Amino acid sequence: MDTIEKEDSSRKALSLQPAEKGYADVNGIEMYFEVHGDGDPIVLIHGSFMTIPLNWSALIPRLAQDRKVIVAEMQGHGRTEDSQRTFSYEHMADDISALLKHIKVDSADILGYSMGGGVAFQMAIRHPKQVRKLVVLSGTYAHDGWWPDVEASFKHINPKMFDGTPIRAQYDSLRKTPEHFPEFVKKVIQIDLEPYDWSKEAVEIKAPILYIIGDADGVRYEHALSLFKAKGGGKMGDLHGLPASQLAIIPGTTHIGMMHRADLLIPMISEFLESTGKKDIPTF
Repeated sequence: MDTIEKEDSSRKALSLQPAEKGYADVNGIEMYFEVHGDGDPIVLIHGSFMTIPLNWSALIPRLAQDRKVIVAEMQGHGRTEDSQRTFSYEHMADDISALLKHIKVDSADILGYSMGGGVAFQMAIRHPKQVRKLVVLSGTYAHDGWWPDVEASFKHINPKMFDGTPIRAQYDSLRKTPEHFPEFVKKVIQIDLEPYDWSKEAVEIKAPILYIIGDADGVRYEHALSLFKAKGGGKMGDLHGLPASQLAIIPGTTHIGMMHRADLLIPMISEFLESTGKKDIPTF
């Protein structure tokens, strides 16, 4: 299915009205996607249970001022219907890869939040030629990257917890079969109930990585720091130079609160994506 609707380009810059939107037939699912703005492409991959407006309403208008922002709703989320296919980080990464081919984008910067961070890692592992730079917000590359109590809490997530929330309201309003919400919750959380570990593969990612977590996030500091050190961090830049990858821990920021820190995120993300990897180090 290939239904792309062209819309008034004058509405791109500072609204959530896309320049293009439609459905792409990728790996047996009809994936809903939007394209905002124009310029170097960046793909935004949302978190568990989220949709484009719920996850990205604060970032799209800012990023789309000088970039082509590509956003999609993953398998079973929002306007993308589910299928009998197993729900996995690997499959979702393959879907993003296929979407880029569908819209004829050879490579892009990839930004993922939470579940989308795991998909972003898998995108860089499975489809490295399509990834220019990688930005991971509050995501993990191994199941034990979460604080132990967070990981233990996953098995207790259930449909009733979403009653009265924007997540449930969006599901009900966007789905053809809102009565399947309980099955949706069970299927989405299942990927975090099964152990996974891409530590070796993550270290071998060639693309520069900007890893951002909150100081009150669900992701362990040591988890993010371990990858940063493996990518050239953990040294005094004045003596050894700056690595291509970067690490940021945002103060006063929770896992969910990460999406409300656009004023801090946008400058850091933009500088990272625009950098050549070589920076002058200040001297006295």
